[in-house]
Amino acid sequence: MPSREGVGTYMSTRLEHNAADTRFEIYVDDTLAGYADYAEREDAKVRDFHHTMTFPEYRGQGIAAKVVEYALQDSRDAGFSVVPTCWYVEKYIADHGEYATLVA
Repeated sequence: MPSREGVGTYMSTRLEHNAADTRFEIYVDDTLAGYADYAEREDAKVRDFHHTMTFPEYRGQGIAAKVVEYALQDSRDAGFSVVPTCWYVEKYIADHGEYATLVA
């Protein structure tokens, strides 16, 4: 889902769910700019988001917010609850109440 809004000038972004590496990734102009790692619990449909990373050269551009929003929406669409172990995911959910119902 390419998007140009909010990420620099004339840059394209691509969001992907990399299930093999259990993370959601964001690419800017085909370069990995950040990701949100998670672990799935086998006993329930729960994703524990434990780490969000934005590479230094992409910080301050809303990269983390875009990848976390994508991860939370994908989790909702797939029927998962979430555990926001990562402080950034916890803050994002607190600031965006529409995702509060996802918290396990």
